[in-house]
Amino acid sequence: MSDQRTSVPAVRATKRRNGDAPLAMMTAYDEPTARLLDAAGVDLLLVGDSVANVVLGHDDTLQIGIDVMAHHTRAVAAAKPSAMIIGDLPWMSYHLTPVQAVESAAVLIRAGADSVKLEGGANRVPAVRAIIDAEIPVMGHLGLTPQSVRAMGGFKVQGRSVDGADAIRRDALSLQEAGCFAIVLEGVPDVLGEAITAELDIPTIGIGAGPATDGQVLVFHDAMGLSGRHVPKFVRTYGAIGEAITAAAAAYVADVKDGSFPAAAESYATSDELRDHLGEA
Repeated sequence: MSDQRTSVPAVRATKRRNGDAPLAMMTAYDEPTARLLDAAGVDLLLVGDSVANVVLGHDDTLQIGIDVMAHHTRAVAAAKPSAMIIGDLPWMSYHLTPVQAVESAAVLIRAGADSVKLEGGANRVPAVRAIIDAEIPVMGHLGLTPQSVRAMGGFKVQGRSVDGADAIRRDALSLQEAGCFAIVLEGVPDVLGEAITAELDIPTIGIGAGPATDGQVLVFHDAMGLSGRHVPKFVRTYGAIGEAITAAAAAYVADVKDGSFPAAAESYATSDELRDHLGEA
């Protein structure tokens, strides 16, 4: 951890075509995870609404509100990371009016986020502009947008047709024009991820969008082997932490069952006087 938090202007200026290293973003939902990821050099910590899936056990992200997101944002902020903290605006927290969007964004900023992320393209431009007018930086999110899972008919790759690809490209330009400092591209063909990255002056952060984007993001629990759900094709698993936890917990259970835990090293010694007294009771 450094004394300098990664800034919005620094992220906005990051483009691989200019020779910049790609941005590394990962989700975090609590203080220990944020602290460890920050020590690993992650640039951006996304307090994602994916907490609904990988932590709270829901089938989609539609089951949580702004209060849950504020709770987890506050926990991540407690780590005081040098990485930027992005708070994810949950479903129905910015859909009704621009005023509602600003109020929801303010909740996450007060909880410790440096910026917020929302899903959608041209239809979300009024919300984006209102939030930015309130001096809150906004990251966009296009392609496979999980909050639209009902409308999309499931978690399906987007932009495979010419018309679909062109619609996402137009949305990306709309979000850039509205003032977004970066855009997540999720679940789109690699050629589309590359084309949008080339068209935009702001960075793209891919998740299932191919290798040409200006950064990558993964869900922590998926990447570390902690998720009990089906892992998408675009995930690379970097650890087997889930297996390690099960093995460690099994060793604890075995020690408790056979009486070897706690031993003298894990117990508090006492005086002979107290021992004798209690032995007489």
